[in-house]
Amino acid sequence: MIKKILSGKTCAECRMCCIFDRYDIWETPLFDEETKNKVLVFNPNAVFVKVGDKYMLNAGELADEDLFSCPALTENGCILGDEKPFDCRIWPFRIMEKDGKRVIAVSTLCEEVHGQNHDNLREFLESGLAEKIFAYADENPEAVKPYYDNYTMIF
Repeated sequence: MIKKILSGKTCAECRMCCIFDRYDIWETPLFDEETKNKVLVFNPNAVFVKVGDKYMLNAGELADEDLFSCPALTENGCILGDEKPFDCRIWPFRIMEKDGKRVIAVSTLCEEVHGQNHDNLREFLESGLAEKIFAYADENPEAVKPYYDNYTMIF
């Protein structure tokens, strides 16, 4: 969804959105049942927990230095291709709640997108993506994350 502002090459080289430490494990995406089952075919050891009518990855206990890679991540990228969970397709954007209001923020971890002019990012969101993000949040309230300071509010 964000290929207009983030090159696939840059994304593939980074993979920051697919690897988590104990402080950002809350960022793991929500999977619908069909997508969860595709991951389990590829990686039967993946563990999911039910969250509403979706599923979230369970990384177990992580020590300070431990990293958890999404079980859909391979040397060649994500096995899910264009069928990635919504959270993955919009990253580094995130729907969050700040002061009782839903906002769209961008992660500072994605230097490629966060480093762009924020007015341009707002215009990009206004071109239809914001509407899709808010509609997804309406249907999947568990996708709305609490606001964190390592995000910059854009919309």
